[in-house]
Amino acid sequence: MFWRSVVGKLAITILLLVCFVLFILSIFLLQFFENFHVDKAEEEMLQTATKISYLVEQQEDKQFIHDTGDLIKNPSSRVAIIYPNGEYWLSNTTDESLPELEKEWISNDQDLMKVLTSDTEIKQEKILTNRNTEAIIVGKPITENSGIFVYQSTEEISQTKAETRKIIYLAAGVAIILTTFFAVFLSTRITSPLIRMREAAHDLTRGEFNTKVPILTHDEIGDLAIEFNRMGRQLKFHINALRQEKEQFSSIVSSMADGVVTLNRNGDMIVTNPPAEKFLENWYFENNSDSQELSKRLPTELNQVLQEVIGGEEKVLREIAIQGRNYVMLMTPLYDGSHVRGAVAVIRDMTEERRLDKLRKDFIANVSHELRTPISMMQGYSEAIVDDIAESKEEKNELAKIIHEESLRMGRLVNDLLDIARMEAGHIQLNKEKIEVEGYVERIIKKFQGIAKENQIELTLSKDIDFSTATFDPDRIEQVFTNLVDNAIRHTNENGFVQVSVKNNQETFDVSIEDNGSGIPEEDLPFVFERFYKADKSRTRNKKKKGTGLGLAIAKNIVDAHKGIISVNSKINQGTTFTLKIPHK
Repeated sequence: MFWRSVVGKLAITILLLVCFVLFILSIFLLQFFENFHVDKAEEEMLQTATKISYLVEQQEDKQFIHDTGDLIKNPSSRVAIIYPNGEYWLSNTTDESLPELEKEWISNDQDLMKVLTSDTEIKQEKILTNRNTEAIIVGKPITENSGIFVYQSTEEISQTKAETRKIIYLAAGVAIILTTFFAVFLSTRITSPLIRMREAAHDLTRGEFNTKVPILTHDEIGDLAIEFNRMGRQLKFHINALRQEKEQFSSIVSSMADGVVTLNRNGDMIVTNPPAEKFLENWYFENNSDSQELSKRLPTELNQVLQEVIGGEEKVLREIAIQGRNYVMLMTPLYDGSHVRGAVAVIRDMTEERRLDKLRKDFIANVSHELRTPISMMQGYSEAIVDDIAESKEEKNELAKIIHEESLRMGRLVNDLLDIARMEAGHIQLNKEKIEVEGYVERIIKKFQGIAKENQIELTLSKDIDFSTATFDPDRIEQVFTNLVDNAIRHTNENGFVQVSVKNNQETFDVSIEDNGSGIPEEDLPFVFERFYKADKSRTRNKKKKGTGLGLAIAKNIVDAHKGIISVNSKINQGTTFTLKIPHK
């Protein structure tokens, strides 16, 4: 609104100040001119009375005195002469409303009698009783019991006062109008740069730091505009510096291998990097929570540690196991002066270190265990043949067959170990081809339909193929399919299901193999792709068919050779899902 703006306030202040001064000045002027007109009239009438008194004293011709008195007096006034002999004369007047001043009325008025008896001049305003008319009367003594009275109506003076009052009011009105105009003009000239500064400040709040205020004057407002522009440049410089530091900090945090989570005192997550988001996603999956709660709900473990950090104001170290992965979290308090305003948690995935430790401990034991059984069997059965325990040819052939099968099993084990060694050394040879995805996948799944029906398991295939072809080594990928589907069937009970989902677009070839079988224990999840991994064999439905524990390790190395990703999610007695993603390039 205009009244709330600087222009309005300044203009109204100037206008009120001028109006107040004009009001006081008008009162004094009106009072002055009112008294001035009365005094002027009394002075003129007293001069007239004095002149006539001279005539009376010097002239004996009364007619001459009367004619001269009519000439020198104001036409609207009257002159009354009381001669020493008591004769009374009253002049004519042009003011018809002015009554005659009778001699008896003079005799009855003490003030007027002072002129005749006390030789005193008078100047008074009186109301003439015979006409109830207000008049100004001036008395001039001549000799004892004689004097001259000049009087006129105050109406003429009132008209003069009214005209004077109109002139004063008109001058005041013109002064107020001019003051209003110049007040608004001056306020606008003063506030126009301020308005531009306000608009520039609004632009600064929106991030437009290149905004400049034009310098229109060289006074204080011009200096203010110069300082405002300097402030804008400094603010832009500091904001850019802060932005660069923030981007640098964000890049550093995002590129860290460890997860970083910044928390305030209320437990709100302010900053997270990709490893920390992966940790949180695993936690939500573990606790059957929606992943969209990532920015809303703080994991219980982090919240407990946060409260401990805020309460003790010391860093806290914790180990957390989620989805079979081992995490070490170090949470340190963040200070605002001496007050703890939050905490920063650094989360490191120690699964690989734990895996290497376990691998070093289990490798020799696993190899020894896998080789000891077939060697023992071959040794025992060969001794039976040498010692002629098997007498008949059929028995010797049966023992020789068992020895042959165990030797084949040892050969497969050694070949798998050699394959893994070559793959891990980077010596794997891939023969990539452009494959028609739909026919390729259907052929592989069809190969397992008989086994699935035999074990009363529903094997289904779902396809979402936007791009018909994919580039990979068909033999190696079929080996991955065979291993994963065979494992799913072997670990699924009767009347269960195994669902294979294939999705192919212009960028990746995605496969998901899901079953509702026995699942994998949480503590075994980090090691499923390791050599000689075998889950609890009591959960394997087909106990006659045993593996070497190298299939998933080979599958992972094949997918890694294709620069792809293979992962697993599992829950006990609910099922397992293996997912692999292979890029076309």
